[in-house]
Amino acid sequence: MNVVPNRLFLDVDRSVLGRPWRDRLDLAAQGRAQAMVQLDGRPDILARILAGRGVEPQTAEAFLNPAIRDLMPDPDVLRDMDAAVDRLARAIHKGETVAIFGDYDVDGACSSALVGGFLEACGTPFIIHIPDRIFEGYGPNSEAIRALAGQGASLLVTVDCGTVSFEPFAEGARLGMDVVVLDHHQAPVDLPPVAALVNPNRQDDLSGLGSLCATGVAYMALVGLNRRLRNDGFWNGRKPPDLLAALDIVALATVADVVPLTGLNRAFVSKGLAVMRARGRAGLRALMDGAGADGPPRPYHLGFLLGPRINAGGRIGDAALGAKLLLMQDEAEAIRIATELDRLNRERQIIEVQAAEEAHAEALAAVGLADEGSAIVTASDRWHPGVVGLVASRLKERFRRPAFAIHFNGDVGTGSGRSIPGVDLGRVVRAAVEAEILVKGGGHAMAAGVTIHKARLGDFRAFLEERLSFAVQQARVGDALYIDAAITAGGARPDLLHEIDRAGPFGAGNPEPVFVLPAHRLADASEVGTGHIRITARSGDNRSIGGIAFRAAGQPLGQALMKARGEAVHLAGTLSIDRWGGAERVQMRVLDMAKPGGERA
Repeated sequence: MNVVPNRLFLDVDRSVLGRPWRDRLDLAAQGRAQAMVQLDGRPDILARILAGRGVEPQTAEAFLNPAIRDLMPDPDVLRDMDAAVDRLARAIHKGETVAIFGDYDVDGACSSALVGGFLEACGTPFIIHIPDRIFEGYGPNSEAIRALAGQGASLLVTVDCGTVSFEPFAEGARLGMDVVVLDHHQAPVDLPPVAALVNPNRQDDLSGLGSLCATGVAYMALVGLNRRLRNDGFWNGRKPPDLLAALDIVALATVADVVPLTGLNRAFVSKGLAVMRARGRAGLRALMDGAGADGPPRPYHLGFLLGPRINAGGRIGDAALGAKLLLMQDEAEAIRIATELDRLNRERQIIEVQAAEEAHAEALAAVGLADEGSAIVTASDRWHPGVVGLVASRLKERFRRPAFAIHFNGDVGTGSGRSIPGVDLGRVVRAAVEAEILVKGGGHAMAAGVTIHKARLGDFRAFLEERLSFAVQQARVGDALYIDAAITAGGARPDLLHEIDRAGPFGAGNPEPVFVLPAHRLADASEVGTGHIRITARSGDNRSIGGIAFRAAGQPLGQALMKARGEAVHLAGTLSIDRWGGAERVQMRVLDMAKPGGERA
């Protein structure tokens, strides 16, 4: 069946970035929006935003006010959850020492702190181990497990990792350790024999919760565990942990891991942001203040200010700093750790820019003027292994196709890949492991990690080309910029933004609304900061709005903006409130530009 694409917006069939602009609303969605305006009295722009995300008029109120109690199923719908709760409850009743083994990213830090905080409230001794990215690599390893057993741990709980850790878990079993896995990465048919392996993406799990991050999975496990302990009478005479107060770090992990903000995930983030506003967690309070976050916490803060700083420890410093900060109650120590993470993040930014420039040049040579190839694979022995995922993300954004960046240390390389919507990277990486092209690898649809021998690099490129060609071609054919509405500089007021925010939190799966400033004169465009372009646009009535195109200097968008100074252009982007100096002003994050009347920029 041929799918008719949504109508062009402002007749833009090719922007400066080579994309058509399309109305996010098809005919059915336009009908839904009209019904919300006429029957419910909702503002037109809010109605368009809701309708463009598949919301029906009768479910709009529930969408605007997501409730965890309405969206969270019984934890036991997850495969092996009952066994996980049994083993954790037994450890708590017996006072066993529990080892928590997490990944070195935000999701790993948050899930480690979440489980650790619960055990702490139970009076259960626990150890958190976050592996060193360079010396240990991703996931459980036998040496670390031996060390944890030597510290008296009899139960190992892995979070955000462990689904395919056969050999390390065999070592744990030899040492008398039981294992509970709380993970979300895509899983093969054969799984390691453990006490419980809870993963909504294991192939025999029918829960439909595959979009949860690991912290979301861990939260559901703690809800089930809290219920079990209550039924056992464990809480008689003692205060149970406040699981609602822990939603701040569930929200942080959900946004930072870029899982879809739909259903339960959206409720997690909505309620977690409300918890974060109370500033009750010393570590997040110190991190927010150190990052200079303005106004109430928003998904932007989680994804672009807090997440990168927690990640910085795992990328180029002490991987355990993030989990330690999230559990920290001492104000002075929290500030010290947050300051160190901020320093590491600045250092990471410098390292990333240098590697990204080299990778971009390599990718440009491979793609060529003909813009060929289904995937980009770049590699170097000069790049820091902690920034390859960020480099891959930049390449994916620049070339609009799946991209890998690989760091080689001698013959063996470790790297990360990032994908585009509609192309399942985790699946093809698992297939490359099964074909023995990769030493190991795994991940999910939008991101994956790989380990590869240098001699197989060409084979990997060819494998990706063969397996991804059709999916990438289809994804790029449909690669349009979807527009929610047109707005003028004078109409972009803070009160309108507050109304629009009711449809949030925005992120993956619930995209941030994209607006167009039609035929606004580009009064100014200049380079600022580290490669950004700052603009001022004026409408016909001489009202102005500021904006910024991030990392656009020297790129097609930045070059087009600089060239169009003084001209009337269509500007597409997202809107946010700038609270600089105590006043609220709306500004645009410029995503694309087009010339009115079908002119070529």
